[in-house]
Amino acid sequence: MASTRFFEQAVIVTGASSGIGEALALRLADEGAWLALAARRADRLEAVAAACRQRGARALAIPTDVSDESACRALVCRSREEFGRIDMLVNNAGLSVVARLEDLHDLQLFRHVMGVNFYGALYCTFHALPHLIESRGRLVNISSLGGKFAIPYNSAYVASKFALGGFSDSLRLEVARHGVSVTLVCPTWVVSEFHESYLDREGQRRGPAGRALYTRRTMTADRCAQITLEAACRRKREVVMGPGRFLVPLHALAPALTDRLILRSFMRSVRRRLPEGASRS
Repeated sequence: MASTRFFEQAVIVTGASSGIGEALALRLADEGAWLALAARRADRLEAVAAACRQRGARALAIPTDVSDESACRALVCRSREEFGRIDMLVNNAGLSVVARLEDLHDLQLFRHVMGVNFYGALYCTFHALPHLIESRGRLVNISSLGGKFAIPYNSAYVASKFALGGFSDSLRLEVARHGVSVTLVCPTWVVSEFHESYLDREGQRRGPAGRALYTRRTMTADRCAQITLEAACRRKREVVMGPGRFLVPLHALAPALTDRLILRSFMRSVRRRLPEGASRS
């Protein structure tokens, strides 16, 4: 029997058209949540909303570019109008550029990553916060192990996730008196379209080759969603998944050693996806 922890709770999920966001939407639908689903791809988003409705949930597809503050404001307003309340906001939308900073032509792609990963979460949070305070609700920010320690060739992504972590920690202290919880979720690699959507230094998607990163042991999006919702329900401050549970404390004690381990582990896959013309040294 499905849990009903979020029964008739009004929840906004960004980045809901695929991957972790889609998995969260489907799990929340099974629990009877009222869903406002946001992403840029309107057709994919509507398909997810339809799947949620087939499971008996109320689900609204709201095409949204979270890097646009006015779009985030409209998302929150439309959600409030539809459901009369907002009980949880899940900031999940995200992307990455895989390139060395020195190989970027300019900072446009760097700004784009920050705009989606950090400012998108900030905009949605800012406009949803009065409603979350009213409902004594929950804020869930989907970060990454890349928000705990650096990953090579991902400086924009890492910067955005470190910023999201600091923002979450500071906001948690500010809103505790209102009964609002802030949960920071740091997944490891998850089987999804995320790595297919990696941008190279030209702004081009990496495509199906991105899935070569995954193995049989790579976490599924559904498992990640399950862990995330358990943490949100318990109003945990943070959940770190996979090898991060060991690497985070190790990094605090021996950062140089952690750097070497990360380079050894990540470079096997990262080097195969360097932009054309980039050095492999």
